[in-house]
Amino acid sequence: MIWVLASVMVMVDGMAQAQGKISTATEYHVSINGKDTNDGSAKNPLLTIQRAADLAQPGDTITVHKGLYRERVNPPRGGTSDEKRIVYQAAPGEKVVITGSELVTGWKRKTNDTWLVSLPNSFFGEFNPYSDVLEGHWFRPGDRIHHTGSVYLNGTWRGEAASREEVLKPAADDPLWFGEVTNGTTTIWAQFPGVDPNDETVEINTRQTVFFPEQTGLNYITVRGFIMRHAATPWSAPTQKQMGLIGPHWSKGWIIEDNEISHSITVGVQLGTTYLGEYTGDVHGNCGIMKDASKSRAWGKEKVGSHIVRRNRISHCEAAGVNGNMGAAFSLIEKNYISDIHVRRTFSGLEQGGIKLHGAIDTIIRNNVVCRTGGACRAIWLDWLGQGAVIEGNVGFDNDNTDLYVEVTHGPTLVVNNIFLSKRSVVSTSRGTAFVHNYFGGSALIAKTPRETPYAEPHSTRLVDVYINNPGDDRYMNNIFARQGASFLPGWGRMDQDQLDKVPFDMEGNLYLNGAVPPVFDKKPVVLKSVKPPFRLVENNTVLEWSVDRAWLDTQDRNVVTAKRLGKTAVAGLPYDRPDGTPVRVDRDFLGISRNTDDTMPGPVESPDSGRLNLSKLLR
Repeated sequence: MIWVLASVMVMVDGMAQAQGKISTATEYHVSINGKDTNDGSAKNPLLTIQRAADLAQPGDTITVHKGLYRERVNPPRGGTSDEKRIVYQAAPGEKVVITGSELVTGWKRKTNDTWLVSLPNSFFGEFNPYSDVLEGHWFRPGDRIHHTGSVYLNGTWRGEAASREEVLKPAADDPLWFGEVTNGTTTIWAQFPGVDPNDETVEINTRQTVFFPEQTGLNYITVRGFIMRHAATPWSAPTQKQMGLIGPHWSKGWIIEDNEISHSITVGVQLGTTYLGEYTGDVHGNCGIMKDASKSRAWGKEKVGSHIVRRNRISHCEAAGVNGNMGAAFSLIEKNYISDIHVRRTFSGLEQGGIKLHGAIDTIIRNNVVCRTGGACRAIWLDWLGQGAVIEGNVGFDNDNTDLYVEVTHGPTLVVNNIFLSKRSVVSTSRGTAFVHNYFGGSALIAKTPRETPYAEPHSTRLVDVYINNPGDDRYMNNIFARQGASFLPGWGRMDQDQLDKVPFDMEGNLYLNGAVPPVFDKKPVVLKSVKPPFRLVENNTVLEWSVDRAWLDTQDRNVVTAKRLGKTAVAGLPYDRPDGTPVRVDRDFLGISRNTDDTMPGPVESPDSGRLNLSKLLR
């Protein structure tokens, strides 16, 4: 009997394996001391991450050990479900760097601080960043040519000179480089004031991306714990193929977490489209792309989006930290520290943002710190169809232009418990946005635009219609405004103050401090002119301090804001739901503390006491 039972068990096990019902996940190891002819075990690791990627199957894990890997990872396949992912991870506690650059030696002094090196074009393979020109829709080159390469001295990049003559001059505070590609040779001039580049680490771009699949539709990949840098990425308008240093390339269910991502010529994390249909070139083309992708179901929850981007440090990208048209729908972007975006400003355009998304349907952006964004860059920028998006618990500071820009969307969009400390807190050319329990240390700019933009069925990418984006139908409830002077200002689009005063807004429970002047459409404002701004950053902008006053509760009763109170949006006719379909109820504050349902505090913090928070704790 025992023999028979054992035989049956062996037979059943064999049948299950034959039918593919039993599988054993494999962990592949990669080491700078490995060989790609090895089996990838811990004792016999592979040499390159790409070789491990070629071998890995759904459910497998690739563990990369300490060292510097000069390669582009191009996954040939993804996982099959959230449970059967392909995981790429740095070995715990080990420093793993993946870079799109190569080390260059043999520099020769030319003149002053300028050195040169000549390389055969074969050094770059099929892609040469020094002949690859930045161009595209909404790109503003400023009457000169820009390339996707750069030169790095000990990890710090140099700006591109407009001409060879410019780079031959004595170096200024920001040293420059210049490149020329001729038949068979690439020559690079670079300024190295006070140092011999042959005694330092000098690198140049050789790869367009660092971790980016060539194919689309590779789902359920996790990338965790790496330092990734130096990508020669192209300009990334929504009407062209969008690429970044890392990104899923029009796929579903990626997790990008706990990485350091830096020094991309344009975009750090790219969640956007490669689906262009027949449309290119202008604003109407972008609307056409959305319509066509929606109708064909190329853009749908079952195929694209639902990504998680969390706990990354993203910096030194000249277009955007996180970017994407349509592909970020249904995604979660949280606890990232995004800084130093578009600070070089050698070129400009209309795609710069710490987080810049088109078509962010049901996307949650929460508990991020976005700071030091330059020029026309906005810290958080929702553009075109941010329906169902939630902007919650973020901190913005030292941003040159705006902490939050909500552009041409009909809502519902929820902006709640944020702390915006830059000179301009918010710009809106939209409607149907609910601003609840925020702190606005700067002004609010309200503008109009003649553009017609789409809206969709609830929690769906299926478009319903298009409608013009006149301002109005917004809700401002239980916020704190602390900018001296007028809290709301008219923007572009031929809107003056008289027109702004007639915009239909729903406002209640708002508090105005430090000389902030309420707009005429706030019928019951509370104004406390002598109170200084209660939120501030200290200790080199690493600690957030606040001092709130129990007297704020005595000025008027404020109820917890609910979906019922917010009503429905005027254009789409939709209620204020969370992305999971549950009705909005703002019963927790910036710190996650339960609000007093009978009489809640204005602003993002519920407790009527002083407090402080190290921003690193917000990002855990």
